[in-house]
Amino acid sequence: MADAEPLTREDLIGAMSKGSKPKSEWRIGAEHEKFGFDMSTLRRPAYEGPNGIKAMLEGLTRFGWREVHEGGHVIALERENAEGYTASISLEPGGQFELSGAPLKDIHDICDETGRHLMEVKQVADQLGLGFLGAGFDPMWRREDVPIMPKGRYGIMRAYMPKKGSLGLDMMLRTCTIQANLDFDSEADMVAKFRTSLALQPIATALFACSPFTEGKPNGFLSARANVWTDTDPDRTGMLDFVFEDGFGFERYADYALDTPMYFAKRDGRYVDLSGQSFRAFMDGKLDALPGDRATAKDWADHLTTLFPEVRLKAYLEMRGADGGPWSRICGLPALWAGVLYDAPSLAAAWDLVKDWDIADHERLRRDVTRLGLRAEVAGRSVRDVAVDLVDIARHGLKNRARFSGGMVDERGYLSELEDIADSGVTPADRLLELYHGDWQGDVSRIYRDFAY
Repeated sequence: MADAEPLTREDLIGAMSKGSKPKSEWRIGAEHEKFGFDMSTLRRPAYEGPNGIKAMLEGLTRFGWREVHEGGHVIALERENAEGYTASISLEPGGQFELSGAPLKDIHDICDETGRHLMEVKQVADQLGLGFLGAGFDPMWRREDVPIMPKGRYGIMRAYMPKKGSLGLDMMLRTCTIQANLDFDSEADMVAKFRTSLALQPIATALFACSPFTEGKPNGFLSARANVWTDTDPDRTGMLDFVFEDGFGFERYADYALDTPMYFAKRDGRYVDLSGQSFRAFMDGKLDALPGDRATAKDWADHLTTLFPEVRLKAYLEMRGADGGPWSRICGLPALWAGVLYDAPSLAAAWDLVKDWDIADHERLRRDVTRLGLRAEVAGRSVRDVAVDLVDIARHGLKNRARFSGGMVDERGYLSELEDIADSGVTPADRLLELYHGDWQGDVSRIYRDFAY
């Protein structure tokens, strides 16, 4: 469909359903964000300047990355792999550096891609006097200390966020995550994967919890990042109760997206502020800011990226429950979800873990794990016990992937750290707090020395 043609309801649904593909074509994508910091001051780098984010982006072009510009600023990089798939490096609002990896066949490829990226970043960062830290929430700096990146959509979002929740600006400026993207072969397969993974996102949040500090002190949370999402914007976040209702599918998700107020549209390289307005009215050409201008397929694709539930549907499913962390857990997250979702017996076993949880369980668990991590409880079980079962299910799923793939090298080793976390009941955040009260003697700045990439 040409972008100039008026959108129909079928177009909106089709933008997601077109992602259906046979199992032989399934891929896995991994994304991760990290905080940059000045090695001498530990402050977050500004965009401009000799050791700024712009200099980082420009420095990475030596490795074959191609610059992407907006308003005269380089704001992202792109590079194709040997199969022709594109990976990108982009900037979050506070300069958090994000790799959005290419869709790849297995976790080995993802770890190769991630390792290469971190090696390239370190080479440039070392020359600029910068470091990078994987964590879920900025451990040291206040909102007002964080530089703002020159991307038009972020200005619109920064103005709108405080109208909808008290922590939206923290989400934009002080959080980092790891995400995994996975495919489906049909609407029914999408529904099964969506329901199972959505119910289990709080378990992933507990396993990956890595944000116990705010402004140099313990904040009372194990995942402050996950807590931020509970008070960002109720219109576009959360556990999506309707996903568990009879009749859920592409059409119902499209209705949810239509009911979510817009942020913007992009016209002639410029972001137009449409915050709070209706996409339905946009489809009818009834927005005062763009009189007579009708929404396009690109506008719909952009709008889908402004929804932030714990699992997000586009032409694939995005797992969004995990804090940022070190290299090993960047590989561990896609391994966990591929093991669970890409093997039918494992998907069924994972659903058995959660099928009796009700909506109140989902909502309570989402909030409880932010403070209690693996010590939280759900439906009479500890989250630790559920996590042990979940990782074991993923391990069996990865074993089956290797057995039936015709030559795939076993991926189960990437679950080792998650197995240790689940078996011990001690989250990464718990270990950071042990260091804070022990070897670090209350000095959070030690995190930059001990855990930087």
